[in-house]
Amino acid sequence: MKKQEIKELSVEELQTRFAEYKKQHADLKMAHFVTPLENPLQIRKVRRTVARLATELTNRENQ
Repeated sequence: MKKQEIKELSVEELQTRFAEYKKQHADLKMAHFVTPLENPLQIRKVRRTVARLATELTNRENQ
């Protein structure tokens, strides 16, 4: 997800997307541990999306 897309989401949507992406990241890591993924860069992309969502949630809590 892009930063602009994340800024347009509500807090509830951010929390649900954060949970979804965090679960997806854990699933990808486990799948890659068992058998290497065809495209391991997926893990990086999802991890960075999780970080963007967490950052936006923190920024909104501090406002």
